Amino acid sequence: MSVTAPQIEIDIPLPKPPKVLSEPEKQRYQDKIKHQLEQHNAVLIAHYYTDPEIQAMAEATGGFVGDSLEMAKFGARHEAQTLIIAGVKFMGETAKILSPEKRVVMPTLEATCSLDLGCPADAFSEFCDQHPDRTVVVYANTSAAVKARADWVITSSIALDVIDHLDAKGEKIIWGPDRHLGRYIQNKTGADMILWQGHCIVHDEFKFKALDQLKAMHPDAAVLVHPESPESVIELADVVGSTSQLIKAAQTLPETKIIVATDKGIFYKMQQAAPDKELIIAPTAGEGATCKSCAHCPWMKMNILENLSTVFEREGVDIEVDKDVAVKAMKPLKRMVEFVNS
Repeated sequence: MSVTAPQIEIDIPLPKPPKVLSEPEKQRYQDKIKHQLEQHNAVLIAHYYTDPEIQAMAEATGGFVGDSLEMAKFGARHEAQTLIIAGVKFMGETAKILSPEKRVVMPTLEATCSLDLGCPADAFSEFCDQHPDRTVVVYANTSAAVKARADWVITSSIALDVIDHLDAKGEKIIWGPDRHLGRYIQNKTGADMILWQGHCIVHDEFKFKALDQLKAMHPDAAVLVHPESPESVIELADVVGSTSQLIKAAQTLPETKIIVATDKGIFYKMQQAAPDKELIIAPTAGEGATCKSCAHCPWMKMNILENLSTVFEREGVDIEVDKDVAVKAMKPLKRMVEFVNS
């Protein structure tokens, strides 16, 4: 008899889109951010899914743009004593766990993630306790408390390799929280996995029919899909991969047109890597789709020049992780880093 993990319904209001800034306002905030980074011995670290102007700000000031693990590793090795994490809260927590001696701040601590929200630590831990014979593997898109309950933390770039490794050892797995990524890995590896029923609101909105129609309009285009997308969408892909892997694919594929099924914030770095390619966002509106996100995470959009410029003037911007939780979460994070470096 198959075992199904509970599905946690997320019923929260999405944040409102930020106001549009004039060019003089942008310049004023950019100048202030540069000054404050120097003044506070700080570095700006941004995720691929933040708005292009935030990614450009990180690049222009000697910071970094990357995925969640790359962000945390960059912060750990950088000499700055303060890390400004432009992303969502679990990214700030991971950076703090890997750099406990540093101050870690965020433009807003209200920037969260539907995967994180859909995997409450208490409910997930209780479910894991019901299956003590299974190895607990969680995606990086989870809270520090969920990571602390895990045996392994992984990113999408190493998920297949880690699960293949564990399956070869005969280990049975509890996977959380993204059901689509879990199903993709299960199909590829054949591993015995119980899948927690979470999802990313951005990737969950890509639909087979709309993407199939777009492919028909651009038969010469390659299709790149993030594995957090539904199984039917993945089946239409020429390349399935993490953010870094999709950027690499856009750069190396021979096709000059690329249809991209992931958060459109990735276009900033993808276009840098493949300046001669035409990038087309996969549809999230139309028949069978709701366009709650319109291919851009509403919480990532909360990282704006205005709140970034005032991060050292406000309270409630510091990431703090309970020491016991941090110690427990460090074990699966360290296991992941060692696996990558092995």
